Amino acid sequence: MTTPPKINFGIWLPLFDALADPRLVVELAVEAEQAGWDGFFVWDHTHWRAPVRAALDPWITLAAVAAATERVRIGPMVTPLARRRPTLVARETAALDLLSDGRLILGVGVGSDRFGDEYSRTGEVADEPTRAAMLDESLTILRRAWSGERVVHRGDHYTVDELDFLPRPVQGTIPVWVAGFPGKVRPRRRAARHEGFFPVNLQHPDELGEAVGAITALREDPTTPYDFVVSLEAGTDPAPYVDAGATWILTDQDPHPLDLQAVRSLVRAGPQRP
Repeated sequence: MTTPPKINFGIWLPLFDALADPRLVVELAVEAEQAGWDGFFVWDHTHWRAPVRAALDPWITLAAVAAATERVRIGPMVTPLARRRPTLVARETAALDLLSDGRLILGVGVGSDRFGDEYSRTGEVADEPTRAAMLDESLTILRRAWSGERVVHRGDHYTVDELDFLPRPVQGTIPVWVAGFPGKVRPRRRAARHEGFFPVNLQHPDELGEAVGAITALREDPTTPYDFVVSLEAGTDPAPYVDAGATWILTDQDPHPLDLQAVRSLVRAGPQRP
């Protein structure tokens, strides 16, 4: 008889306005761990549309969270790698994994300019196919860097000329969750090469079930552990999504507006496991 996979529950917070204080976020992470949550994840944005004004850096915040907690998985969810240098991300992720004793998960995606003009207003690459190519190239560099082997890479967007990236992460290789819209083919192919898929803007459990089947068929070894991640509003019954194949359920927090008291209450209540 096959043992069903464990269902994990995580807090997923936009670091805007009322949550744009790393000291407060660390307090919430400690409370989340005490309340029985399995993960504590944060958005990664440099800017968001009005009425949001303040935005907190996720990487420095996660370092503080890693030092203050012992059990919860942590990570940026999701990081648009096209606006970050892969050599810097290699160093940051290794440091975070060491600091957290192997609890880091790296969420990645192409990103979008439509939520806050983060690319067009800062001189970053706004063309989505180009960002997708930069994402794939970055992931290739990260995999090699985490392996401890010397990195030699000469691509269309990045060059790494015989560099060693030590120390290595505690986990050896850091799990990567790839975000993408459920029906798009390229994010599915990308996700199949990594450790998880996070379908954004999911509308129905059937969409998840279809994505689970498609990605499983694309994976080189479908018997190895793999995560399908779903974000749901608080109070939504997770059972249909679990039945469709979800292994992680993340809370979905609306940043317009962000109610600090409601966030605290949600964290302290702990996960509502089926």
